[in-house]
Amino acid sequence: MKEHVWIGGAVGFALLSVALPSCSKGGNPPAQTGSGPQPSVAGELAWNKKTERQLLDAIAQAPANGLKPDLFLKGELPKDDAQRNAVLTAAALRYADALARGYVDPKKVSAIYTLARPSTDVRTGLAQAIQSGSVGDWLASLPPQTEEYRALSQAHLHFLQLAAKGTSTPIPNGKPIRPGRVDKRIPLVVAALQANGIIGPSSPTQSRPGAHAGVQTASDRYTSEIAQAVRQVQTEFGLTADGVIRGDTIDALNADPSYRARQLAIAMERLRWLVRDPPPTRIDVNTAASLLDYWRDGALRQQLRTINGQPGKWTTPQIQAPIFELVANPYWHVPDRIVEDELSKKSAAYLAANDFSWREGRLIQLPGPKNSLGVVKFDMRDPQQIYLHDTPFKSWFSADERHRSHGCVRVQNALDFALELASEDGVQDRFQEALASGDETYVKLKREIVVRLFYRTAFWDGSQVQFRSDIYGWDDDVARALGLEQGASRAAYRQQEDVGP
Repeated sequence: MKEHVWIGGAVGFALLSVALPSCSKGGNPPAQTGSGPQPSVAGELAWNKKTERQLLDAIAQAPANGLKPDLFLKGELPKDDAQRNAVLTAAALRYADALARGYVDPKKVSAIYTLARPSTDVRTGLAQAIQSGSVGDWLASLPPQTEEYRALSQAHLHFLQLAAKGTSTPIPNGKPIRPGRVDKRIPLVVAALQANGIIGPSSPTQSRPGAHAGVQTASDRYTSEIAQAVRQVQTEFGLTADGVIRGDTIDALNADPSYRARQLAIAMERLRWLVRDPPPTRIDVNTAASLLDYWRDGALRQQLRTINGQPGKWTTPQIQAPIFELVANPYWHVPDRIVEDELSKKSAAYLAANDFSWREGRLIQLPGPKNSLGVVKFDMRDPQQIYLHDTPFKSWFSADERHRSHGCVRVQNALDFALELASEDGVQDRFQEALASGDETYVKLKREIVVRLFYRTAFWDGSQVQFRSDIYGWDDDVARALGLEQGASRAAYRQQEDVGP
């Protein structure tokens, strides 16, 4: 992440739309590229001045949803009543569908996407809203009505405003900078912190809630005050908050307001893809952040770290599938691709020392302390053969960057988590007996638990907005479909040799 640009001149247009919601320009929407319907736009929906104004005002406020108004209306509205009604209806249906289900069809921008999506009859809803004169309220009801969505929306508008003020000069890489040291890059660090509103512009005025007072020096010294602000950035990007400015922290500091606004717009779009009433008991894994949230009866029970697929050919797909059984002391049946790419290069002595053996022409790893699945596998009904599992390499969970698997998801404290699920399901005794046996044993759950694997580089953690690197490059695909500029080029990811699925 070296330079960050977002939507260029469209930033100014979006801000103008927010500042001037009464602008009445309109016209035929562009060709459909998203997921919305291709409606029949006969003039049977009779618009009047009130409902037309409500629609135009709502579309002018589209940046609050991370959307560009000209995706829905562009140019002057027709003077002819029938044509005007048709254009308004088409724009309303397009905007309503974008709010209710997302502007982009996730299956068109994702190699694999099996998550459940909302189903909303926007045409019937629009007709009722026009009849009752409540088009604006109806449109406002369609996006997710959650604390997270509201927080992302507010942050998006905030960073759009900061982006309109200009961006700072990118901080070059170099030796790590520790608090108290002197480095010529410190003024650039201060400028980056000011650009993102983390510290005020050389004054006590705070640019956003939680911002630090202005820094009153142009010195090259890395002061404790600057270090405190840097730790805030590190926390926001999921990095160890030690105040040391090194590669990952420089990338985070160089994530300027336009870059953050772009990430937030994409994150809101991805939230609109999801059903509004997910199963109250479920497991959600954000593979961009490498975090697992376990929800029980609608309440967040716990959060665990995960290890997910490497970029390139081993990415973890975006899927929804249920856990239906726990496997104690699992064998690992090594996929042919991993055998060919990695294990075929290993000596017979290495394979034997790590409990690998050949059976019926397939390489397997025996249960035990060296098994790459650890002591428990969470089996899922998924044709992609993705699942959650334990690992013998516990220290990897302490790393900030945790994308190193072959696509499956390794779970921190997996055994304790499995025991919790087994206890809640009433099969704890059977599962503990299975573990004690040392043999591979399948313990079916009485109630399956839905798992959702999705990818979000910006999200709300319950107290603040968090950002993560777009390690898979999937933000660019969504940005392109939303009419946003592409992000900065990413450094090539060096594939890591890794034993495990």
